Amino acid sequence: MASTSSNETVTQREQSIVLEDVKLMYTIFADVPPKTKLLMLELHRDNHMEYLLRGLQQLGPSFCALDANRPWICYWILHSIALLGESIDARLEDRTIDFLSRCQDPDGGYGGGPGQMPHLATTYAAVNSLITLGDEKSLSSIDRDKIYRFLLSMKDPNGAFRMHDAGEMDVRACYTAISVASVLNILDDELVRDVGNYILSCQTYEGGISGEPGSEAHGGYTFCGLATMILINEVDRLDLATLLDWVVFRQGVEGGFQGRTNKLVDGCYSFWQGGIFALLQRFHTIIGESMTLLDAGQANCADSPQTTVESDISDGEESLHGTSSSGDEACAIQQGVNFGNVDRKSIEGRAEREPLFNSIALQRYLLLCSQDPGGGLKDKPRKGRDHYHTCYCLSGLSVSQHCWSKDEDSSPLPRVVLGPYFNLLEPINPIHNVVLERYREAQEFFARS
Repeated sequence: MASTSSNETVTQREQSIVLEDVKLMYTIFADVPPKTKLLMLELHRDNHMEYLLRGLQQLGPSFCALDANRPWICYWILHSIALLGESIDARLEDRTIDFLSRCQDPDGGYGGGPGQMPHLATTYAAVNSLITLGDEKSLSSIDRDKIYRFLLSMKDPNGAFRMHDAGEMDVRACYTAISVASVLNILDDELVRDVGNYILSCQTYEGGISGEPGSEAHGGYTFCGLATMILINEVDRLDLATLLDWVVFRQGVEGGFQGRTNKLVDGCYSFWQGGIFALLQRFHTIIGESMTLLDAGQANCADSPQTTVESDISDGEESLHGTSSSGDEACAIQQGVNFGNVDRKSIEGRAEREPLFNSIALQRYLLLCSQDPGGGLKDKPRKGRDHYHTCYCLSGLSVSQHCWSKDEDSSPLPRVVLGPYFNLLEPINPIHNVVLERYREAQEFFARS
């Protein structure tokens, strides 16, 4: 148990406990033979599938509190299964489509359950679930005309969106609305109008993006804000240099990400923060035009800590000291790299640089500290597994495995996948967080329908 001081805050005490738990796990890992290391790093696919399928078919009484989140539970489970390269049987698929259809409001949008008020968050979850199922029956069950009218009715005169009728207005609402409109091919100028102004007003002095103007920068909202600005072709309006500055220092000494400054590591931010890097890295203009500045500044940053993939894997352990960003990226931040205009079409492009975060350290945290041997993934040691963290931990694991690939259709080299190559997950479209193949199938379907 970590030592405590009477002058420590609650967060400091909790951080000490987390560090001790992670250090113990990494120490054990460092001291075992190589074959045991490989076993410890194995993704327990069969156990995860058993846990996910059981949850999709029936949940216990304790889940009553999530009655208004049932499309989310469908998405968390279905997306996790798709990331594992698996699918559900036809009978269960039909039941899922039928349930989500009953969540679809007669006036458009999806509620948290049959007969519940339509809500942007559950609309996003339902649409992503149906795209993940992927066949014509699933995709054709979405009433795009009514969803468009629902999205338009949620738009506020200031350009932002409300989550539901008379509901809260925040960056999450903007993202879910724009993401749904984009993936369904119904995004137009009316929906886009002034959204960028609202997102811009939420970027804080730290560089991250808050949920609403005047609040604290947050990983989930930063992802949502950045993804929204990409989808509406206004990402160049953000201060991307300070945004990158903020997010690189959210990777903690444990290897995972924290959601806010001075907060604890949490497995779900493997995607919410890791996904930000995936978005930035796919842009030719960001990666290409800034390279000269990055390389020119590297000579002035000789003292910046750097870690290579090869040394990470061969050492078999991750230091619990120092910064997580590699030297040239951190140096680019110090020198204020000027990011040029980018657009959402570039998301299908090539990554031409090493990842802007320590991908091996993130994989190690997820496999050793977030994975429940009995199936499912969790926030951190001492926490319980749940479907939410299973979804976003696996999404983050996929991002960290595929972030080295120069082409999103190429498989990563074995050296960048921690543990056995069997651990490799399906690649995702990081803007919408759906498996890439399913996203492409949906784009083709909605382009012709």
